Amino acid sequence: MSLFSYFIITLSFVFIISTLLEKMLIPFFRLIHAGQPIYETGPSWHKSKSGTPTMGGLAFLVAVTVTLTAVFLIALSENTVMNMLPLIFTLLFAVLNSSVGVLDDIKKLKQKRNEGLTPFQKLILQTAFAGMYLALMRIYGFIDEKIAFPFFNTEIDLGFFYYFLMIFMIVGIVNCANLTDGIDGLASSVAFIIGCAFAFFAFRFLSFNTAVLSGAIIGSAISFLIFNHHPALIFMGDTGSLFFGALTVGAAFTLGKPLIILFLGIIYVIEGVSDVLQVIHYKRTGKRIFKMAPLHHHFEKSGWTENQICLLFGVITVAASAIAYFAF
Repeated sequence: MSLFSYFIITLSFVFIISTLLEKMLIPFFRLIHAGQPIYETGPSWHKSKSGTPTMGGLAFLVAVTVTLTAVFLIALSENTVMNMLPLIFTLLFAVLNSSVGVLDDIKKLKQKRNEGLTPFQKLILQTAFAGMYLALMRIYGFIDEKIAFPFFNTEIDLGFFYYFLMIFMIVGIVNCANLTDGIDGLASSVAFIIGCAFAFFAFRFLSFNTAVLSGAIIGSAISFLIFNHHPALIFMGDTGSLFFGALTVGAAFTLGKPLIILFLGIIYVIEGVSDVLQVIHYKRTGKRIFKMAPLHHHFEKSGWTENQICLLFGVITVAASAIAYFAF
């Protein structure tokens, strides 16, 4: 089969399976009262969302895992196992990060508070998973210590420092994707555009693994948007946002251009930086830079609707993806 065929098959099956599972999960989570607790310090109008079913990310977690496993088995007859290992490593990495989200979401539901695992607990697990992912990719020869910088046709050998830099970037992007999941439709709409950008680059550089991963991201995002556009019928929870974050950063590594995620995932970067700046500035001065962080809440408190914010952040992602084309 052609690269495009694998892309379409992955996208279609992930979309179908995920959509069917979401339709089953919504009434089930309502029945068991698995509703999202809302931050008391958040926008007052978010209180109306309290009780909305969460952990919807389970649907596309299962859909992607089943579909990518099937694609791997089908492709064995046409590709060597070695060439498809980055796909399996990335799927494993995403599932492990999603498991952190599952633990976090379950703890929130049990305590009926929007506080699950501590930041330190998450960081330890995510750092270990990132280190494991890089180790597997390096052992089997899919990465080295060289890194290509955007806009400059040059590579720099970072030596062992490469792994510290990449772990920092991986864990940062995964957590920033989690921060982006704060209003209806935002995380999934941004992931959809990132998936489309990765699909473009996958066909441009003829990367089988990236093409399949982009199909999985797009299929998941479209499926979830059906139920998560404003007003949301279900939230993805940390289960879904950490899974999306890991899939997108993993796709960058399968493409062989890890720094491209800083462009395609520009919203993740902006959301994370806004949150860090807010905390640092408030601790030093007692004043806030933004009305509320991360940045999407600042726009909310400035009178923007959730759909307007999704549109703005989507346009920014498209623009940054276009810049990435020239950068890489």
